Amino acid sequence: MNGKNQNYNREKLHVLRPLVILTGPTAVGKTAASIAFAKAVRGEIISADSMQVYRGMDIGSAKIRKEEMDGVPHHLLDILEPEEPFHVMLFQQLAKKAIGEIYDRGHIPILTGGTGFYIQSVLYDIAFTEETDTTVRNRLEQEAEEKGVEYLHEKLAKVDPVTAEHIHANNVKRVIRALEFFELNGYPLSEHNETERRKASPYLFRYYVLNEPRELLYKKIEDRVEKMLEEGLVAEVEALEKKGCTRNMVSMQGLGYKEILDYLAGRCTLEEAVDTVKKETRHFAKRQLTWFRREKEVTWVEKSNFQNREELIQFLLTDYAEHIGSKL
Repeated sequence: MNGKNQNYNREKLHVLRPLVILTGPTAVGKTAASIAFAKAVRGEIISADSMQVYRGMDIGSAKIRKEEMDGVPHHLLDILEPEEPFHVMLFQQLAKKAIGEIYDRGHIPILTGGTGFYIQSVLYDIAFTEETDTTVRNRLEQEAEEKGVEYLHEKLAKVDPVTAEHIHANNVKRVIRALEFFELNGYPLSEHNETERRKASPYLFRYYVLNEPRELLYKKIEDRVEKMLEEGLVAEVEALEKKGCTRNMVSMQGLGYKEILDYLAGRCTLEEAVDTVKKETRHFAKRQLTWFRREKEVTWVEKSNFQNREELIQFLLTDYAEHIGSKL
């Protein structure tokens, strides 16, 4: 299927609500694949990434450059300052708004990125509750200050090991949110999320997970980290620090940022910081794959089965036409 010249009926788009998800572990090649796919189906891309929303955080988040977009509209990039908080509820709200606007233009929304919970929140329209009584949260924040982030993460692992497995100890806000949920509701956040995940999706969707052999993926991760250094990751973090960004901000919890902050503070050498970034990114990729394996109605796409990118894109387009495109 080649939909370059196809204008979809806007009313039909709103009724059928088609949605394409193109995801996979970090460094697998989601960006290039999503651009080629979007150009073929008149798609617009919504970034499902928790770091790329921040202005001035380009290198460490591997944010797509304007020239790389090749004319494909992108959403949820560069919309917040680093000092502003960002969380799944805000992402869901903004993504749903963008999806509606994309339908209005007669285009197809393509959710691309590696933050699995963000994708899940939109795909199954997960219901969130925001607690107005912050007593428990305040107490947990104090515990984090006094006893450290590892203590809090170990506490979460005892009551909700599934959630703890998918949240890094340094992501204090998410750890606290999961503990708060457990204390207020008496059952784990993972159980709530699993119940929500069993809901039928309001979208006519196709969920693709790109994957490739582990050793090749890890080599790409290491090469990407080295490229980030060459492009000026240290200078980017220095500039953010001068603007007042600190380690306790949500934005600075991203891989690459907190480690370089440690180097700038003299807590480690640059070589040690880089080694940590590589190691933590490998662990992150492993957690991403674990998450995607738990999702339902997923189409795994092994890149090693294709000779080149053109073959891969043709497979995606053919599969898309069979399952979604034919209904539009």
